[in-house]
Amino acid sequence: MAGETAALVGAIVLGVLYWVGWCWREGGGLPGLILKTGSTALLAVFAYMAGGPWLLVAGLALSSAGDAFLAMDRPGEDKWLKPGMAAFFLAHVAYVALFWALPQAERSLLNLGAQFALVIGGVAFVRWLAPSLGPMRIPVFAYTAIILVMGAAALRLPAPFLLVTLGAVMFVASDMILSLQLFTRPAGAPKRVGSSLAVWGLYFFGQALIAWGGVYPFLQPAG
Repeated sequence: MAGETAALVGAIVLGVLYWVGWCWREGGGLPGLILKTGSTALLAVFAYMAGGPWLLVAGLALSSAGDAFLAMDRPGEDKWLKPGMAAFFLAHVAYVALFWALPQAERSLLNLGAQFALVIGGVAFVRWLAPSLGPMRIPVFAYTAIILVMGAAALRLPAPFLLVTLGAVMFVASDMILSLQLFTRPAGAPKRVGSSLAVWGLYFFGQALIAWGGVYPFLQPAG
């Protein structure tokens, strides 16, 4: 257990350092790239070393690649945005496949209502955002579709995977705030510290919950 514990602790340390000192800056440089990418890469290492499902490891590793792409953009540039979105799209595909493969909770009005609210709310949000998207309209529509499917799939997981569900919802919330930063912020305007902290905090700790919650049930002794 020492190796995976070290990887998890290392991920949290790097994630918190990036959260406190870099996520709100316009350009984090090489230190920011290392902290940002390293934090989610170590979550993938943790999941692998702890014997988590390979789809969980793949989702975390692809997310780390997406973080690397987005961290390489300089202020005012977005040439790495599409590769970053593609990596995250594939990460969500891995998560959807993982969540569908896990045990499912009994259908109830509560989880059906939560799924309905998530999907309708997401569709309404992206429709409202559409006039600001310009040439990114189709990539954003495709990305929105897969992340809403991911979130809806997470809402069907049973109680032992509650942390996964919470982490997935945090991931969706983070991306909604990030989309406002990317597509509605006036050109040349600086990042807002509060929203930047919210984006990274929801995203990183959401990923950490997905990693821990996706591994933990498999570490329990058989009953």
